[in-house]
Amino acid sequence: MIDSHNARNPRGFGTANPYSQPGNAPRKQLWIWRALIFFLPLLVIIGSVVGFSAMSALKPEPEEKEDVVKAIPVLTDVAVSDDVTLTVNVQGEVQPRTEINLVPQVSGLVTYMSSQFIEGGRFRKGDLLVRIESAEFKLRVTQARANVAQAQTVIAREKSESLLARQDWQDLGRSGNPTPLTLRVPQMAEAEAQLASAQARLSEAELQLARTSLYAPFDGRVTIRHIDQGEFVTAGTRLGEIYSVDVMDVRLPMTNEDLRRAGLTLGYEAEGTNGGIPVTLSADIAGTMAEWQGRIVRTDSRFDKNTRVLFAYAEVRDPFGAGASDGTPLAPGIFVKAAIDGQKLSDVMIVPRSALRGEDKVYVAKDDILSIQTVSVLSSDRNQAILRGGVSIGDAVITSPIRGVADGMKIQVVKPGEAFAQQTSETGAGE
Repeated sequence: MIDSHNARNPRGFGTANPYSQPGNAPRKQLWIWRALIFFLPLLVIIGSVVGFSAMSALKPEPEEKEDVVKAIPVLTDVAVSDDVTLTVNVQGEVQPRTEINLVPQVSGLVTYMSSQFIEGGRFRKGDLLVRIESAEFKLRVTQARANVAQAQTVIAREKSESLLARQDWQDLGRSGNPTPLTLRVPQMAEAEAQLASAQARLSEAELQLARTSLYAPFDGRVTIRHIDQGEFVTAGTRLGEIYSVDVMDVRLPMTNEDLRRAGLTLGYEAEGTNGGIPVTLSADIAGTMAEWQGRIVRTDSRFDKNTRVLFAYAEVRDPFGAGASDGTPLAPGIFVKAAIDGQKLSDVMIVPRSALRGEDKVYVAKDDILSIQTVSVLSSDRNQAILRGGVSIGDAVITSPIRGVADGMKIQVVKPGEAFAQQTSETGAGE
């Protein structure tokens, strides 16, 4: 009888070991793989660290170099001391001090017009400019004179009658004094009043007749003419605009700083005809610079509420004559530059404007060391700065631009040509 187990496995292969546990081999392999996955990256990291440390240890140490501070090349100028007069530069428009509209006081036909009463025309004081037809006004004068003569006749008659009344009173031998009515005193008073009224009407008629002729009230020029000869005008009609040539004013806007430098105050007014602060006016006229000399004679009594400036007024006398610039008159409408002679300062320091840094700093070169000095700036323009304190006579002030400034930094004073050559060489070396 053949065993069924041996029949399926005649050689005995695959026979189960009674001492072996099923599933132990796969578990062992799983633990081995887990150990490899965990420890292998750790071993790689440790190896990398060890290798990097070994390479760093074997690397030669770099040579230490001393940092050399390079001096910055600068340009300088010398601070000097001098007495200066501050100048204020402003601009303004020329305008005539006296400018009026020529208007008639009576109505009528324009029968005469002067050849000078035209745009740009020049006239003298007392010249006849315009005449209005006067025939009607002459008739009124004649009538008024007749009324005066009539009133005078009435007075003469009343005086004669008064004398006759007194004579009759005496001839009749009446006692006492006659009454005013008997002596015709009221009638004489009425006649005198009528004469005064007639004389007033005559004066009025003569005044109206005189107003038919319009004479120039001053020496001047014509700005514009509104009417022509032959037109009918009424009282108050604007015939034209004229201005006086005796004085021209220039209205100059000035800030608080300008007022300080010029020595002006609110409500300033010059004393005397030759008083005031000198000012030079200039303008380009037909391609040629012209200059006129004038004076600041007054300022406004308040600041302008919109611009916050105070207007000062410069005057030029006889601008078409003695005050003209080589024959060039100072005419209205010219926009001029004004250079005002301001305060006079004594023993102040003067440096180039490029030496002033910010509002109150100056860089001074002393023994190739930069020193930052704080100064008091009295005035400055595009060319120079006027200082008080902070620098001394002969100090070398730095005028070239510097970046990264520090007090006590090392510098090298060079000349302009040397600085350019040094900059060029450094640029070439850098390339």
